[in-house]
Amino acid sequence: MFNLMEKRRWYFMISGVALTISIGLMIYSTVTTGQPFRLGVDFQGGSIYEIQFEEAGANEENIREVFNSLGDENPIIQRLGDENDYRWSIRGSFTEGQSSEEVIEALETIAPVAEDSVNIEQVSGTVGQEVTRAALFAVLAASIVITGFIVIAFRTVPKRTRYGLCAIAAMVHDVLIVMGAMALFGLIFGWEIDALFLTAVLTVVGFSVQDSIVVFDRIRENIPKHVGEPYETIVDRSVWETIHRSLATQLNAFFIMIAILLFGGDTVQQFIAVLFIGLLSGTYSSIFVAVPLLVSWEKGELPLLEGDEHIAASPAKA
Repeated sequence: MFNLMEKRRWYFMISGVALTISIGLMIYSTVTTGQPFRLGVDFQGGSIYEIQFEEAGANEENIREVFNSLGDENPIIQRLGDENDYRWSIRGSFTEGQSSEEVIEALETIAPVAEDSVNIEQVSGTVGQEVTRAALFAVLAASIVITGFIVIAFRTVPKRTRYGLCAIAAMVHDVLIVMGAMALFGLIFGWEIDALFLTAVLTVVGFSVQDSIVVFDRIRENIPKHVGEPYETIVDRSVWETIHRSLATQLNAFFIMIAILLFGGDTVQQFIAVLFIGLLSGTYSSIFVAVPLLVSWEKGELPLLEGDEHIAASPAKA
């Protein structure tokens, strides 16, 4: 049987390259746009206008000119439907005191606006800040809960805290990969982070941790069964015993998401694309990041962290 853990340095190199690219994309986006990724109305506040003109005449250029004249330097403008629908979605933020009526009146200079086809959604900057704080708190709370759960559930396993920390490391790996992908999509497609992005990230966090715990639980079961065997051998056996079920579950989800990406509507494509990348990263990290980190820690290969070459030889409590 092929020993997966023997190649752990290669896995770390792959992850290192991926993380470097992700962080580099966020830095590049910050330098060029002022933000690591484009923030949607849900996070920075502003307004979303979905309007329909009664006749031709509106295009992205003259709509942008109208919004620029009202104080919005960088509106996000998107055509809805085909060219004969005359429907547009405009996202932007204005200086204080800007009213929706003034915006509609300004747009009327381009072409008449169908009053019964105007939909305006406004989010204050304060709400956007609260959403950002809630997102950070959710990820922090998830990390604490994960560590506590593993410490309790793995109470009979030596050095049980290591399992929780390795699972969190894999989770952070996946979140950074998703953030890097979003920075790239923002630069190429103009995609923005919104509430659905937060939902995708939290889904990826849960998936990543759950997949890591499945492997860790099999390691916990195998340690007392194979007392005296090298820890690396026990871990490798545990990975092979769980990898088939994990991959089968993931492949089913991936096929469904690919189908949605190809045939689903524009409103869900961004969410599904982010979720797909996150789950793909989570599948990789649970096997090739969390578990190899555990082995490297046990063997004393991680800087500043003490190892224990005989951890598998004694199933006593830490």
